[in-house]
Amino acid sequence: MKSDFFRVAAAVPAVSIADPAANADSIIEQIRNLNDRQVDLAVFPELCVTAYTCGDLFHSSILLDASDEAIRRIAQATEGLNIVAIVGAPVRHNNALYNCGVAIGRGRILMMVPKTYLPNYNEFYEKRLWTSGALVDTTVNGIPLTTRQILDINGVGVGIEICEDLWTAIPPSSTTSLAGAQIIANLSASDDIIGKYAYLRSLISQQSARCLCGYVYASAGYGESSTDLVFDGKAIIAENGTILAANDRWQHQPQYVISDIDLMALNRDRLHTGSFTDCATLNLNQSASQGFRTISLPQQPENPADSINGEIPDSDTFPTQLMRRVDPHPFIPVDDSEIDQRCNEIISIQVAGLARRLEATKCRILVVGISGGLDSTLALLVAARTFKRLNLPATGIIGVTMPGFGTTGRTHSNALKLMEGLGITIREIPIGPAVMQHFSDIGQDPANHDVTYENSQARERTQILMDVANKEGGMVLGTGHLSELALGWATYNGDHMSMYGVNASVPKTLVKYLVRWFAIRSTDSRITESLNDIIDTPISPELTPADNQGNIARRPRGPLRAPRLFPVLHPALRLPATAHLQAGASCVPRLFRRHHQTLAPHLLPPLLQPAVQALLPPRRPQGRFRLPLTPWRLAYALRRLLSPLAPLSRHPLTTTRQSVLINRGDMQSCTSPPCNILN
Repeated sequence: MKSDFFRVAAAVPAVSIADPAANADSIIEQIRNLNDRQVDLAVFPELCVTAYTCGDLFHSSILLDASDEAIRRIAQATEGLNIVAIVGAPVRHNNALYNCGVAIGRGRILMMVPKTYLPNYNEFYEKRLWTSGALVDTTVNGIPLTTRQILDINGVGVGIEICEDLWTAIPPSSTTSLAGAQIIANLSASDDIIGKYAYLRSLISQQSARCLCGYVYASAGYGESSTDLVFDGKAIIAENGTILAANDRWQHQPQYVISDIDLMALNRDRLHTGSFTDCATLNLNQSASQGFRTISLPQQPENPADSINGEIPDSDTFPTQLMRRVDPHPFIPVDDSEIDQRCNEIISIQVAGLARRLEATKCRILVVGISGGLDSTLALLVAARTFKRLNLPATGIIGVTMPGFGTTGRTHSNALKLMEGLGITIREIPIGPAVMQHFSDIGQDPANHDVTYENSQARERTQILMDVANKEGGMVLGTGHLSELALGWATYNGDHMSMYGVNASVPKTLVKYLVRWFAIRSTDSRITESLNDIIDTPISPELTPADNQGNIARRPRGPLRAPRLFPVLHPALRLPATAHLQAGASCVPRLFRRHHQTLAPHLLPPLLQPAVQALLPPRRPQGRFRLPLTPWRLAYALRRLLSPLAPLSRHPLTTTRQSVLINRGDMQSCTSPPCNILN
């Protein structure tokens, strides 16, 4: 494992009934192909060495001897390869026949895990042929044969279960995961009937979520007998509740799917989820490894080219691309109907939370600062719907527009139109005179558009909102969102202060979609027009004056031109006294660009890069303060930062290393019918 990702494959070879030699050839060919693609672990179907549908031939010594020889050939073929393969094969021991998953790697047969639960209902009659491996704990020719073992592949724990094991009330993978396995391999021969595939995907997804693991599923396909059953060749890879990859079924040739399991994310989730450890303690007699043996993969001599002075090489030298998709909008489904459903659910959560707060505090007045931007618009829309839900008059919402030095006619006009359309109370309080007096008091040059110039406006606006709320007996509704919380993109004692943050669990990428959802569903043309223009308005805090044409000023690019961004304060990140921002260095250039851009090369020290570096594995030489971060490392750091803060979605923040990290593209309109925006 060269990184914190572990590459796995679910492979479906074409099999020949009762012909282990031919099946071994097919399996070896796939193993070599997958090794060339730098796969760490390949999982093959149940009994793929012989085929699953051999029936009573499994009691023939000729078939079993041929199977043993095929296993030895497959093991020999892995000599010198980096891949570990798990294949399905029959194993004889003490006059019993076991349906096993056999782990093979580095030229050796490493371990054998027998099937625990034998289906003997409907179309299955496995108890005629096989013995359950639930109680067996022995060795066969020095190779361990038991269900209670984990394969250690360079520090990654891999457990095995077989087909029916997954369908039981307590799958063996549950115990194996509690004992330390991070990856579960399932070798199956699951025939297909109507509706079964969807149910199976649900099982795999849920089991990977319960076990906080990667789950690799491979099932029998083309070549199996169709006398009684038909096999579609399912190959599925899941991670913590999310399907990462799945194949097209019903193929008449060998196939496989590949993905990368995020080990660091899984390990973090296990540490974070205390009930996982509690479950291990309660079910494994005070020891997470009670009764389990660990089989280690033999080490190969290191290639000197793979290490530099004993350190892991820079990730840019790795020859592979990440084999999983990273969605630039991880909280937003692709399907329009699902977008509509998701947006409705999120708004309902926001409304329910705000409604409960208003009921508990007996508050009937909300004060909201309305800028004409996306964040305040979403907060106002949620507030309006909440008041509708509570049968409160919309006039109880006091929208305050506070024009400043950077306010443009476009945003000001949109703010007024939206408030008028919703029927709320409108107040306009320009902040210019108060801020200029403040500049005079502290000796700030108004021509110097620095941190003080910008943050003074944000703090003045917050003071106004708080005082209005006190005067009216209400509360200030905050407009800050999840991304601002994660990045520190706010002004202390300014816009990060409120009495209720209604957008606190909504990332910035999702805000636009939610506002678009309101625009689509609104039956008031004035509101729809205002919302659409707000969506199309360039994103800016509007804290610096507009340009000569009256357009919104974008954030300048110079030393310390990111006054609202705060670095992660960590002892390990303290810079030497000589460290400083060089003239012309850009702290956060184009952070909110409208189209796909590669951010990382622009993230120069010392402001943002140390913050991101704190989220990366400590043993990596790449990405130190003197070097720009590669895009995939930034994406990974952002995932670690955001995932604990974003319970609204289980979708992983995943991307290819060249993927865009911030995408401000427009969403596609969903197809839900129009209705009253406040319903």
